Amino acid sequence: MTSGGWAILLGSVGAVTLLFGWCVIKVMKDPQDPEQTLHGFDPETPDLPLDAGDPHEP
Repeated sequence: MTSGGWAILLGSVGAVTLLFGWCVIKVMKDPQDPEQTLHGFDPETPDLPLDAGDPHEP
């Protein structure tokens, strides 16, 4: 393989490795305040009472 091929190979593998590492760090990093980062999540559903049970059971 030529030196140009090695340069392209090492550059692309390095870029993908850096992207993968950045993604892992973004996922594993603990946010400062999870209440501000969770948008649109309401643990209480307004259409079911708390004692209704599992809606998927017959």
